[in-house]
Amino acid sequence: MAVCARLCGVGQSQRCRRRQRHGQREQESDSELDMDEEEEEEKIVGKGKARVLSSGPKGRGAVCGDAPASRSTAGSEDEEGGEDTACAAAAPPQPRSLLDLPPELLVEIFSTLPGTALPSLALVCKKIRQILSMETIWRRRCAEEFGMKDDLRKLEVAGMSSRELYVKLLYPYRYILGLWQPDIGPYGGLLNVVVDGLFIIGWMYLPPHDPRVEDPMRRRPLFRIHMLERNKATVECMYGHKGPHKGDIQTVKKDEFSTKCNETAYHRMAGGRQEEFRTWLEEEWGRTLEDIFHEHMQELILMKFIYTSQYDNCLTYRRIYLPPCLPSDLLQPGLFKGTYGSHGLEIIMLSFHGSRAKATKLTGDPNVPAGQLTLDIDLSRPVQLPDLERQRNIDELSRLVIGVHEEIQRGAPGIVAPKECTSAAEGSDVASGSGAEDAGSAGVSSSQDETQPFVLPLGVMARNEVYPRSCKI
Repeated sequence: MAVCARLCGVGQSQRCRRRQRHGQREQESDSELDMDEEEEEEKIVGKGKARVLSSGPKGRGAVCGDAPASRSTAGSEDEEGGEDTACAAAAPPQPRSLLDLPPELLVEIFSTLPGTALPSLALVCKKIRQILSMETIWRRRCAEEFGMKDDLRKLEVAGMSSRELYVKLLYPYRYILGLWQPDIGPYGGLLNVVVDGLFIIGWMYLPPHDPRVEDPMRRRPLFRIHMLERNKATVECMYGHKGPHKGDIQTVKKDEFSTKCNETAYHRMAGGRQEEFRTWLEEEWGRTLEDIFHEHMQELILMKFIYTSQYDNCLTYRRIYLPPCLPSDLLQPGLFKGTYGSHGLEIIMLSFHGSRAKATKLTGDPNVPAGQLTLDIDLSRPVQLPDLERQRNIDELSRLVIGVHEEIQRGAPGIVAPKECTSAAEGSDVASGSGAEDAGSAGVSSSQDETQPFVLPLGVMARNEVYPRSCKI
């Protein structure tokens, strides 16, 4: 500065003063440019906010698409930076991943998935695994897949979560739910395994006592599965009259499982086999041994008791598939109960197969065992029954049934019930129109070749036995 004073005079040199004035002008222009950019940003933000309030959030393009087209290109880079900041402040953030959604929305989405898919979903990441531990998801799975709604309130009392109930009880034993037929020789049966509260119970369904076929079905528990005592599923045998005891269930293969009792002493009674038989007779038939006077019926009942009691609830079950229902069916197919004489009431399954209807036994007897066909109906050969008054006559119905069998053997298309006619009068008219010798010879030949229908004795029922349908005198 001292050198400048000596050369130029007093004060700073002219170049120094010129450089100072140029620097002041640059500062003024920079400040003006900054103020212009701030004003422009305020205008852009103001327009964006007004547009968002008027039309709602439309994303970044909707907010930034209305920028003035006459903007100068000199400061385009700075203006674009301000525009990006304004758009980011105005538009709501858009989720780019499933994890960006709110947790309550993820719970609603995951609760619609089947329970079998949730373990694989839990392996994706830690956040999803934490969400899948929510009680709401597993409570909904238990309700939709196994019908548990009001029963879930009991979980809080038992100190058990819906996830534990699903993972340790419902899911492992889901294969045994439904209808099953036990393998008990010719007698069979009907088992229905259902979710009942916090238990899985196997109910053996029994027909009502003979002859009250219209009464509802009876049921008796054979086993149950629960998680009340320990942190895993427990199988208990319910057979006998001494309460639940230890049992076991094994899945042999698809559509088949077996039950085993580990404490068969619970099945015994203090009075021995005689007391067991009397108790079984009252439950099975609703009678006492003194009420059964027919000796043959006593033998059938005693044989069934000896045969069925030897299993001690160690049985193998096979799944029952109910037949489908079609609009062309005469009535809804499915399970029916009916009387079988000295064998009592039994359960059959009716199904339609084109022009035929078939009835298969679920509970059977030594004559027609369980699993065998008990009825085979040809729907293309309808039988016109007589009036109700004539249907009360067993002989009339027997003649009609025999006529049906004879027509089937000859291949006739349909059967009509015989009508009352004056065959004797017609025969006399025909005989009167011919000679006496011809009538006499015709009478001899007809008496020799005439066959009479074979009628079963009273009390004997025709099932699948083969017997003569006619006989000659």
